[in-house]
Amino acid sequence: MKTVQGSPLALLPLLVFLVIFLGSGIYYSQQNIDFAFYQIKAPVAVLPAIIIAMMMGRETLNQKVETFLKGIGDMNIVMMCMVFLLAGAFASVTKAIGGVDATVNLGLHIIPQQLILPGIFVISAFIATAMGTSMGTIAAMAPIAVGFANTADVSLGLAVGAVIGGAMFGDNLSIISDTTIAATRTQGCEMRDKFKLNFLIATPAAVVTMVVLFVLGDTGSVPQPEEINFLLVLPYLAVLGLALAGVNVLVVLMSGIIIAGITGIYHSSDYTIETLSSNIFDGYSNMLEIMVLSMFIGGLSAIMKARGGLTFLVSLIQRFTERRGLQRRGGEAGISALVSIAGFFTANNTVAILISGSSAQEIATKNGIDGRRSASLLDIFSCVIQGLLPYGAQILLAGSVASMSPLELVSNVHYCWLLGLSAIIAIIFGYPKSNAVAAKEPATC
Repeated sequence: MKTVQGSPLALLPLLVFLVIFLGSGIYYSQQNIDFAFYQIKAPVAVLPAIIIAMMMGRETLNQKVETFLKGIGDMNIVMMCMVFLLAGAFASVTKAIGGVDATVNLGLHIIPQQLILPGIFVISAFIATAMGTSMGTIAAMAPIAVGFANTADVSLGLAVGAVIGGAMFGDNLSIISDTTIAATRTQGCEMRDKFKLNFLIATPAAVVTMVVLFVLGDTGSVPQPEEINFLLVLPYLAVLGLALAGVNVLVVLMSGIIIAGITGIYHSSDYTIETLSSNIFDGYSNMLEIMVLSMFIGGLSAIMKARGGLTFLVSLIQRFTERRGLQRRGGEAGISALVSIAGFFTANNTVAILISGSSAQEIATKNGIDGRRSASLLDIFSCVIQGLLPYGAQILLAGSVASMSPLELVSNVHYCWLLGLSAIIAIIFGYPKSNAVAAKEPATC
């Protein structure tokens, strides 16, 4: 029997952060203090965890700092921060020129009153499937959802939760998503094959989500819409068009900022280059908190990984599945738990898949699990966890745009809860049925 490798103590710093961040938020909530989760800012709450991480281990202080900085400089973290900045700028400029109000007004003309929330979910899902990124979708759709909530008398949490849910649905299924690419390459299967299995598991959750949103959103009252100003809607139409064309998310957002600025200057003589510059910088400032937190979490994750914290989790789950001889159901549960725990500790669904991919492939092979199925489970549960983490990038971005606490948002992302339930049912009953083709060796880059 294999011994458990790695060190559980390496996970202590992140656990300290979670206790401080979530604990303080829950405490202030019980005290009926407004903005309970903002009393102790998350980028400050993570500092004790970083200090503890620096005190642990046998490496020199310089080596620890170097590992921490490499984690901050990881391509995924840098990409995330760039999306934060450009999304903040785009949201700020479009709001200033009246683009959000104009887009909401257009939506009021098109979407029936009872279908506002399901409509937001479907549009977000469509955009995310085309773009292959949940972050870009949330950046584009969250301001619109906030506008709908303010105008149509529907719950702000439900509206923004519908955006996050739709974004995670599209990110999970899109064949150009980094999570899809990571899952299929580590499991040695084709994207189209993984998509088919994934679709059969995710679609029931999406349908039930739309029903839930329809029922919960039925009390909203829609005012008489004003005349549509298509010029002010142009920035959003441009962003959606570029996204559907498969353009890189950074290029999409940058183009959106430029088009919004030009539109504002053309539409109003009071909107100047100086005003545009100020709006862009205000957008940057609004994203400072989540950008700093993402950088710190990236550095902290790098230290935990270097010290064997994530190796410990992987080894523990592998040992459990081997010891129990659980075969298919147990193996699939092990793969799901593996990527979920990795996602919990890294707050990045792509990184979670890459960390657990090789071990998941080994579990799949030993238990006769179809490689397409293991790839689907990796992608599904990484998205479920990422969409429900109060310190995950998606929740933080949406929360910043909507000025909502992370935990309040988490309770409103109905799709991710239902997707997790749908996947668990699929594991128990072996749905959907497929030929038992064991996972192949992962593809080489």
